[in-house]
Amino acid sequence: MVTDPTIACAHVSPWPGRDLQVRDVSLLRSDGSQEPGHLLVRDGRIAAIAADLPRQDDVPVLQGGGHLLMPGVIDPQVHFRDPGLTRKEDLITASRACLRGGVTGYLEMPNTIPPTVNRAALQAKLDRAAAVSRVHYGFFIGACGDGSNLADLTSEATASGQACGVKMFMGTGHGVLECSDPEVQEQVFATGDKLIAVHAEDQQRILARRAALLEPGTEPAADCHSEIQDEQAALLATRRALELSNRHGRRLHILHLSTGIEAEHLRTHKPPQVTTEVTPQHLLLNRSAYERLGTRAQMNPPLRSERDNGLLWQALVDGVIDCIATDHAPHTAAEKARPYPHAPSGMPGVETALPLMLSQAMAGRCSLADVSRWMSARPAEIYGIPAKGRLEVGCDADLVLVDLETVRTVRDGDVVSKCGWTPFAGWELVGWPVATVVAGIVGFERGRFNEDCRGSQLQFDP
Repeated sequence: MVTDPTIACAHVSPWPGRDLQVRDVSLLRSDGSQEPGHLLVRDGRIAAIAADLPRQDDVPVLQGGGHLLMPGVIDPQVHFRDPGLTRKEDLITASRACLRGGVTGYLEMPNTIPPTVNRAALQAKLDRAAAVSRVHYGFFIGACGDGSNLADLTSEATASGQACGVKMFMGTGHGVLECSDPEVQEQVFATGDKLIAVHAEDQQRILARRAALLEPGTEPAADCHSEIQDEQAALLATRRALELSNRHGRRLHILHLSTGIEAEHLRTHKPPQVTTEVTPQHLLLNRSAYERLGTRAQMNPPLRSERDNGLLWQALVDGVIDCIATDHAPHTAAEKARPYPHAPSGMPGVETALPLMLSQAMAGRCSLADVSRWMSARPAEIYGIPAKGRLEVGCDADLVLVDLETVRTVRDGDVVSKCGWTPFAGWELVGWPVATVVAGIVGFERGRFNEDCRGSQLQFDP
């Protein structure tokens, strides 16, 4: 819940229309350069960028105060729990959290209730998002583990519903979404031509290790999670996904890479049709976090070692890893307080990902241009989202204005997500969004939310 008095809601929009001028900012351009200037938005698109852009008397002004203006973040992996699990999160609270974190578009996963495994369920999500989502949206369709929805994964079916891709849980899936059968995996890769995004963990190895390491009736320490779902479980599934992608010539995106051995394997075995991502959690947290966070540190795939942090960072900087995703997967504080193995896996991330990465840039681990490429331009390129992820004339005016000077402490009490907590509580970060703009509408500015802000359905080029 939001307890910070600086966070307010404005039901009568002080930012009407989709025309806007953003004045007195430092512009982060696509080539990585920064330049002082102004930006004009007309009808939701960037119409002009210039150092001496004349003031438009008929256009509302967002005063930049010299802060850095970047393209809005596109988060290519979130779990927003709507429908069916809205006690944890819903599209309203989640998209508000996106605004606070500078996220102007998201791609949401199919493990809701009901699961998004057919065109009707996909359309229901699209209709719900059109009514309430404060930022742009897209949705995955899930592959059923019994192969029963192959007809819904064909090129024609996914195009009609504008799915951003097909999600396959190779491991740790639940119910119909557990797709660990090699024969069904083969069939999914052979069906249609939409990008397939995989949760790459080997289910059989996980089950065997769970049986061997968990004694009935015991409550092991939370870090046992990283032993059960070990590095080999991840590597086995990643190798299998690569094999399937190569055999069928299918576009593959490996979600939330977590291990150094996967990164090093991809360094020499990554074909052109394969991309991958990493989360801030896997870059910045490791197994030592269990001591501080307990089961709040539990996620799938699990946190690894400090060495893995370093290898993942290097792979990201070298371009082996293509982009950043949050894997925002909130659960209530009460659910996360359960002992292992009864606590659910997952943690929130859309509010903190950009400040976390910008803080790393300011510390010298990467550049501001790197962060923008990993969090805006590359997700748009990977999923074929046109006119997004760049500050260029003609692109959509999805923007985030960030403060790189003011240090703020992360607090659970400031979290907008319905879950009300963050694994990064106590961290001191810069790069917090001052304002977030969605197609020319200021959805968040200096602690205030514009409840009239709405995103649009993302389009995906073939």
